Amino acid sequence: MSTRYLSAQARVHSWWLRLRERGAAEEGMATAEYAIGTIAAAAFAGVLLLIVKGGAIKQALTAIIQQALSV
Repeated sequence: MSTRYLSAQARVHSWWLRLRERGAAEEGMATAEYAIGTIAAAAFAGVLLLIVKGGAIKQALTAIIQQALSV
């Protein structure tokens, strides 16, 4: 193998090790981020549900669905 190849391989290996070390420090973050995202999504779904259950929106959606089904 050439010296240039071995040098490049060593640089890539070194870069990979540094990248793994950086990721190990943030290992527990993913769970907290998923939990916050799930809570935010549930809250957003609740708000949408309240909006859709309102009278005007419900009538508009019903009219759209009836028009689509009558075609």
